[in-house]
Amino acid sequence: MESSLLLKPFVLIPSAPRRRHHHLSLPTPPHRRLPSSSSSSSPSRHASPASSSFAATRAARELFDGSADRPPGGVGRGGARRREYRVEQGEAPPAAAAAAAFRGVAPYVVPAAAVLALSFVIWRVVQNLLPGKTKDQSSGESTPSGIMWSFAAGSNLSTSTSFNAEKESRKNLNKFYKEIRTLKNVNMAGRQFGDEGLFFLAESLAYNKSAEEVDFSGNGITAVGIEAFDGILQINTALKSLNLSGNAIGDEGAKCLSDILVENVGIQKLLLNSTNIGDEGAKAISDMLKKNKTIRTLQLSNNTIEYSGFASIAEALLENNVLRSLFVNGNYGGPLGASSLAKGILGNKTLRELHLHGNGFGNEGVRALMSALSAHKGKITVLDIGNNNITSEGSLHVAEFIKRTKSLLWLSLYMNDISDEGAEKVADALKQNKTISTVDLGGNNIHSKGVSAIAETLKDNSVVTTLELSYNPIGPEGVKALCDVLKFNGKIQTLKLGWCQIGVSGAEFVADCLKYNTTLSTLDLRANGLGDDGAICLARSFKIINESLTSLDLGFNEIRDDGAFALAQALKANEDLAVTSLNLANNFFTKFGQVALSEAREHVYEMSEKEIDIFF
Repeated sequence: MESSLLLKPFVLIPSAPRRRHHHLSLPTPPHRRLPSSSSSSSPSRHASPASSSFAATRAARELFDGSADRPPGGVGRGGARRREYRVEQGEAPPAAAAAAAFRGVAPYVVPAAAVLALSFVIWRVVQNLLPGKTKDQSSGESTPSGIMWSFAAGSNLSTSTSFNAEKESRKNLNKFYKEIRTLKNVNMAGRQFGDEGLFFLAESLAYNKSAEEVDFSGNGITAVGIEAFDGILQINTALKSLNLSGNAIGDEGAKCLSDILVENVGIQKLLLNSTNIGDEGAKAISDMLKKNKTIRTLQLSNNTIEYSGFASIAEALLENNVLRSLFVNGNYGGPLGASSLAKGILGNKTLRELHLHGNGFGNEGVRALMSALSAHKGKITVLDIGNNNITSEGSLHVAEFIKRTKSLLWLSLYMNDISDEGAEKVADALKQNKTISTVDLGGNNIHSKGVSAIAETLKDNSVVTTLELSYNPIGPEGVKALCDVLKFNGKIQTLKLGWCQIGVSGAEFVADCLKYNTTLSTLDLRANGLGDDGAICLARSFKIINESLTSLDLGFNEIRDDGAFALAQALKANEDLAVTSLNLANNFFTKFGQVALSEAREHVYEMSEKEIDIFF
């Protein structure tokens, strides 16, 4: 595997150009000359620095021992006499003077020559290491080649660093390989090992009898990497869940995987969310579902599947008799996609969960879908049709389905726009329903009128246990209508009223309700502008024994130290308080408020050995 370390180039600046050093000119006898300086002065020419030094030493020796003054065969006797005469007169001969001068400078000249010779050798070596330039055959431009250098600390360790990075990568892959071979649930999400890493790891799944759930999500896997499963998943029978979400495998990857899974008999849960799958990929998966007999949960959320892809999925539902949960949230089905899917649902008897959030079905699409579900002979238990542009008109079709269904347990209309009129229709339908326990109507522009209708339904409905009304402007009046009913009626265990604009007066109604209610265990009041006064109201209710409320969320409520002090005192005063989780995040406490709450938590633990999680 190639290392991702980049070596930044720089230009090595050589030292100043070497000056040309000439040898010291020494007088020579008439018939004997020293070697020419042209052959030894520059080490870059024919003679090496060593030979130049040798020549200078030899010449000096001849001058010192007088051998240079001996003429051959008696020739030059006049010169010898003149030298003798000069000696007698106290004059040094020219050669002796030169020798003396050389002896004075020799300790400096010889080392300098050696240094210059060594510098030359080093320069030639470095020059070979510097990046040269090669011509790019395609563009004709010069591109650097060889080692790339950088001034950055540690960035010139090209070979060793690359080796170390590759070594570390291999070490991690070996570790992952071992996990797959030994662990039952393997989570490798976000490791970014890519296609090459998957080819290495996939081998461990071939005859693996341990791993039942493998999460490869968010690892940079493409369609090329999916081929690693070929020949592996066909023979693996232990793997039950495979998560490839967050990998851009696209339609080609979906086709390759589908061909492989046709013969797989182990995988029951396949997650392909956010994988860039479009209509072609959806068609390939649908063809696989017609033959595969083990996949019970299929997730295709947040892809680019449109009407054609929904039609393909519908065809698969007509032939498949094992799929239980289908997730296609966040695609582009539209009204036509909903109508096509409705036909497949109508002919399918095994489907239990249908997650269709965020597909832009609109009222027409919902009408076709609800009509098919009402006539459906199967047992749909979970239905998510949130964020589908459903208005009060579309809510009429939803209400009709609510009245008829005998199996639905969980219904979400989150982030539509059914308004008060739609809320009234749903509330009326819930009076006749005896199965739905969770209702999500958050973000539907419901005011106090719509909430009042829902509250009236709860008087006689003992089935609904979870009610989500967040992001609706119900105000103080709406929460009053709800709390008046919940004091002594209903079986609500989880109530979510975040971002509902209830204010301080609304907090007073909630506090009064908590004094009498015996079923509510989770209460969400985030971002309602309660402030210190609202927190003080709720603190008073804590002083009265409430054995049901265990979780209270007061985040984003502009509560300051006074509110924190009141809540802290309430926790200390009631040792039998059932609250185990108190969220006060994103308020305006100082360290004094935080200390007070921390001390209250410690006090409760010391007195009753009960731990309370308080989040600031």
